[in-house]
Amino acid sequence: MLSFGAPSTTITASTAVTSRVSPTTYSHLPFTVSPLSDSQRSSNFCFQQLLSCSSRLNCYRNKATAEAAETMAGSIASASGSKQALISLSDKKDLDLLATGLQELGYTIVSTGGTASALEKAGISVRKVEELTNFPEMLDGRVKTLHPNVHGGILARRDQNHHMEALDKHNISTFELVVVNLYPFYEKVTSTNGVTFDDGIENIDIGGPTMIRAAAKNHKDVLVVVDTQDYPLVLQFLKANKDDQQFRRKLAWKAFQHVASYDSAVSEWLWKQTEEDKFPPTFTVPLSLKSSLRYGENPHQKAAFYTDSSLSEFNGGGIATAIQHHGKEMSYNNYLDADAAWNCVCEFEKPTCVVVKHTNPCGVASRDDLIEAYRLAVKADPVSAFGGIVAFNKEVDESLARDIREFRSPTDGETRMFYEIVVAPSYSQKGLEILRGKSKTLRILEAKKNKTGKLSLRQVGGGWLAQDSDDLTPEEIKFDVVSKKVPEASELSDAKFAWLCVKHVKSNAIVIAKDNCMLGMGSGQPNRLESLRIALRKAGDEVKGAALASDAFFPFAWKDAVEEACESGIGVIAEPGGSIRDGDAIDCCNKYDVSLVFTGVRHFRH
Repeated sequence: MLSFGAPSTTITASTAVTSRVSPTTYSHLPFTVSPLSDSQRSSNFCFQQLLSCSSRLNCYRNKATAEAAETMAGSIASASGSKQALISLSDKKDLDLLATGLQELGYTIVSTGGTASALEKAGISVRKVEELTNFPEMLDGRVKTLHPNVHGGILARRDQNHHMEALDKHNISTFELVVVNLYPFYEKVTSTNGVTFDDGIENIDIGGPTMIRAAAKNHKDVLVVVDTQDYPLVLQFLKANKDDQQFRRKLAWKAFQHVASYDSAVSEWLWKQTEEDKFPPTFTVPLSLKSSLRYGENPHQKAAFYTDSSLSEFNGGGIATAIQHHGKEMSYNNYLDADAAWNCVCEFEKPTCVVVKHTNPCGVASRDDLIEAYRLAVKADPVSAFGGIVAFNKEVDESLARDIREFRSPTDGETRMFYEIVVAPSYSQKGLEILRGKSKTLRILEAKKNKTGKLSLRQVGGGWLAQDSDDLTPEEIKFDVVSKKVPEASELSDAKFAWLCVKHVKSNAIVIAKDNCMLGMGSGQPNRLESLRIALRKAGDEVKGAALASDAFFPFAWKDAVEEACESGIGVIAEPGGSIRDGDAIDCCNKYDVSLVFTGVRHFRH
């Protein structure tokens, strides 16, 4: 069973996974091939604020903190002293805020090890868990809370008489609140200093997840908290003394997500320590909600954007982790287009500009001068470039930014070019300032290059496809000359450039290029001949002596794509080979004195 599980849900970029677990963002959604669990966003009480954007949360959180503080001093004297809160934290952020509020509300705080010490240092009364269990912490801290006096008090149902009678018989008191976050396993195993296997194992939390799951299961009677961002909301909830089961269910849902995220990181790490196979029998992908989108591909489709919090994606780069410096919020299609542009431009070592429209590169150029590369990339198809995405693999400085802002369309020399997005690895301070002045809506992204060797996932109805990412470079393959004519060094260089471009064009794909510049491309046609004709039309007279790359072999040559390419004046053709009619392609190129090279590598893109 291929499963995509989920991490703990948090509200801001500094969330619960900072608690003892892993990366943190806004919320997490489990994708599974077995029944999918859908997180609801509607809520009672104050959960709309909890799941809204971080700015709204911070505002609400400050309000909740202020209201809680106002009432703590006076209105809680009547609270019963029998209420108990169990607190065990790795991330002790705002612990004093929570504990002070709980004591003012009449709670007795029971705590473990380092958390108890931190509370005592803050001058807060605390009962150590050993006093409750009458048993010392043992096995280097592996066993602290795994005891009936703890879990009985968490799991007992208050509406079941025999449960309460059992607690009375064994002198076990109940817990009304459990606040736990987990050992920092994710941070440990992704540390730049590395981690030994034994150290990784010792950072797998046992008691914490057990308490979280127990409290979440019995959420009707026990409030469970795993996110420091929720402390003010929880205090406000307790102060109101309302029986809001929806609020409790939301926190329980969040708790199970928190544990699921933690377990997914442990599972992923252990598999890598055990097997070389890239495709485990089952695995979980933790997804963190980065933003809710206005709509999907079309206005009638609801949508959201999630980041991948897998260990394999740690410092992995890509559009998902890009910094947006300016412009409107990103849309569903913006993410797809920006990803396509960024993946393409990162293929090139020389200063390069890529222009993308509807995920297809319509202009690509490499030059020592990035301004020249930009202008040539736009020139390849200025009509498509208008309203497109422009990507650079080098820093955007003041001069380039000014050219982007002022450059006129090559079609009429008057219309100022308009773009949805500019993406680059960095910007100079002045360059960023100039670009911001181009348009209020222009999205300016700063991204890191994608790591190679990633696993590529794609959804189909009822399942997912997994494959290695297509990371091959021209240096890793052999361009075998199969024609009588041997391409000159410049022609072979053009063929390699076209080959790099065509791997990013939707199949059936043809790219025509010369002097490190795309002249024309044909994409997405059901037959290769039509893609060729589109590319030739865009290249125009510049096709003479240019290189042509095809993402797959030519099934026919005579009176088909190969012969039309030769008749147009193409100088060299690069294709994978492998057709039963490869001989026809070779004979055709020999007839027209055109060089033909086989790469042995296909680049289908669907």
